[in-house]
Amino acid sequence: MGVLFVLAVGLVAGVISGIVGTGSSIMLVPVLAAVYGPKAAVPIMAVAALMANVSRVLAWWRSVDRRAFVAYGAPGALAAAAGARTLLVLPPRAVDLAIGAFLVAMIPGRRWLASHLVRLRLIHLALGGAVIGFLTGIVVSTGPISVPLFVAYGLAKGAFIGTEAAGSLAVYASKILTFRGAGALPTEELTKGLVVGASLMAGSFLAKPFVLRLSPETFRFAMDGLMLLAGLSMVWSGLSPG
Repeated sequence: MGVLFVLAVGLVAGVISGIVGTGSSIMLVPVLAAVYGPKAAVPIMAVAALMANVSRVLAWWRSVDRRAFVAYGAPGALAAAAGARTLLVLPPRAVDLAIGAFLVAMIPGRRWLASHLVRLRLIHLALGGAVIGFLTGIVVSTGPISVPLFVAYGLAKGAFIGTEAAGSLAVYASKILTFRGAGALPTEELTKGLVVGASLMAGSFLAKPFVLRLSPETFRFAMDGLMLLAGLSMVWSGLSPG
């Protein structure tokens, strides 16, 4: 029953993240921790997230901004490997607090940038990719942090979802290879991640028709809602006692 519940939540999470571009970890990590244990949840979610990003790239392949992908993904992948190696050094709760506060603050920040017609450039994506990649190596997921970065660059709907997924794909691939090389991703957990990832992939393809019908403003409101939910959940995680 636990596995079926994980798959059901994975399908729903795949649809939601397929519409807004990220956020599957917010729904899945608590479920994975409850069914498989908190220690196993990190590598399992890494594999599942990799597969989810593959599906989003395939669904929006023609809309991917290649230059933005390379600018973000190359430094992000290198930094993710470094972050994964320092996973046991930094206090995860402090990282959760910092990321959560950043996400909540970026809701008015994104609107200020939009109202003042401020657009990020490729160099900003590269710098952001390095920082986010490093943090992704340390914590379970930092997907929502990349939302304001790509939106401020000027991407929306399919272009945003596909490009963000391609950049995250590079980051998670690096993280998984680092885990695997360090012996932190045994075959059993790799298999579980593949199974969970399959449900996320199915949900991502089911979401495409909904994205095509979204107006740009509705999409931006969905982004704000996701960042608020993710930010508050990470602040709560950082403040909760062990």
